Amino acid sequence: MTAVPDDEACVTQCILEARARLEKALQTSKRNADSAQVLAVSKTKPATLVRAAWQSGQRAFGENYLQEALDKQQALSDLTDIEWHFIGPIQSNKTRAIAEHFAWVHTVEREKIARRLSEQRPDELGALDVCLQVNISGEASKAGVTPQELLALAETVIALPGLRLRGLMAIPAPCAADASDAERHAPFCQLRELLEQLQARFPAASYPQARLDTLSMGMSADLEAAVAEGATLVRLGTAIFGARDYSHVH
Repeated sequence: MTAVPDDEACVTQCILEARARLEKALQTSKRNADSAQVLAVSKTKPATLVRAAWQSGQRAFGENYLQEALDKQQALSDLTDIEWHFIGPIQSNKTRAIAEHFAWVHTVEREKIARRLSEQRPDELGALDVCLQVNISGEASKAGVTPQELLALAETVIALPGLRLRGLMAIPAPCAADASDAERHAPFCQLRELLEQLQARFPAASYPQARLDTLSMGMSADLEAAVAEGATLVRLGTAIFGARDYSHVH
């Protein structure tokens, strides 16, 4: 996908292209047209471009950096139906602001962080929707619980009153350029199977506080493989907003 310039008209066009790409992937996978949605990852991009995407009908936005996200939220406070997702690493001293200003968190990987988010979630906002981050490729540089640790963390999160466990998130290791379809699909298939195991262990009838319906997986380079394996939230950044500029990120 060619990076787009920082231009509001280009963002509008790229939103349309992203939706078309997702729609085609869902059709190819014989899935319902409404069974997955784009999460526009707006990290390092200005509020003006987020507003342009919102004007094109995009409502769910993912942010990695807390202070940057809070600044955008303030600048866009008139857009009352924006849904903010925190998708970056979580430090203990950031949990209160995350609990107070986001609808979703995709990167819960530790019991301590989960408990702090639950305790600090304002009652009037209702439960915070969370995904557990799984280190699906076993990379030392990646955050996330191992598949073996997942069940214990899920049990903890489901018991916390301020949280609603929605599903799983992963960032698989990049595939080689000559990787087979099976190799591209494998980590997404594994994450789907882990979610299915949680659904069997925590059925909705017995655990109404959980709603295990979400697979946050797939990005600009691997959308099709993720959708084929059941992705419900596809995190698209460069495909919508273009190349990142990290020079102002702290």
